[in-house]
Amino acid sequence: MNIGKRIAALALTGAVVGSGLIATTAGTAGAATQGEAVARSCYGNALSYTKDAGTHIYPNYPNFYYLIATSNCADINIKTNTDRYVKVCFLTSGGGKDCQDNYKLATKGDWTVIATNVRDNAKFQFYFRSDAKSTGYSAA
Repeated sequence: MNIGKRIAALALTGAVVGSGLIATTAGTAGAATQGEAVARSCYGNALSYTKDAGTHIYPNYPNFYYLIATSNCADINIKTNTDRYVKVCFLTSGGGKDCQDNYKLATKGDWTVIATNVRDNAKFQFYFRSDAKSTGYSAA
């Protein structure tokens, strides 16, 4: 009888300790830093894009419209399906374009910040160094 009670007590202790570890591990694994939460919010609202061959600008023909920066992201980001050199051109209040001086290398499958500290509702286009077709995602 003594052995049976000891085994039962040991089993119960193991179950209690084990459940505490599982609860602690699960709580820690689900926690996200503020930076991770912001990135999820930004990238979670990403839009797919397809830039046709023969042009450097996206979006372009036939619409010739601009993308609009949102409050979801503080930056303009791109995730290309092939390595691409990209910069951003902003629509100015006078109706002209203000393009960044330098291209940034966006590597295949990675999010790349192309422009930082972009104001909400800023209108912009991506300008690719190559006129080859490009596909991927953008978040702004």
